[in-house]
Amino acid sequence: MAESFALTEAFYYILLSLYQPLHGYGIMQKAQEFSGGRLRLAAGTLYGALNALLEKGWIEALPVEAGSRKKEYRITAAGKAAVEAELARLEELVKNGRAVTKEGQA
Repeated sequence: MAESFALTEAFYYILLSLYQPLHGYGIMQKAQEFSGGRLRLAAGTLYGALNALLEKGWIEALPVEAGSRKKEYRITAAGKAAVEAELARLEELVKNGRAVTKEGQA
């Protein structure tokens, strides 16, 4: 089950990136693309986040192909649950914000 706390933007975009298996550089590119160029993950940030996500069981490392140095990762069911929980949290934030700001305009 997903823990109930806010994901960092980096965790969120890394998890979204891994709905299809990717290696580190591909994750960096996908996160930047998803965020409209706003999020640029440095290698240290990325690999620290990947290690944390591995420890949580939200992603898994795939077996490395013979002759390849690129390690690929993919999201797990627990990681997908974390993304769904974050989407619900964000939707609630937006809903409440819109309701309050509309009341304030009346």
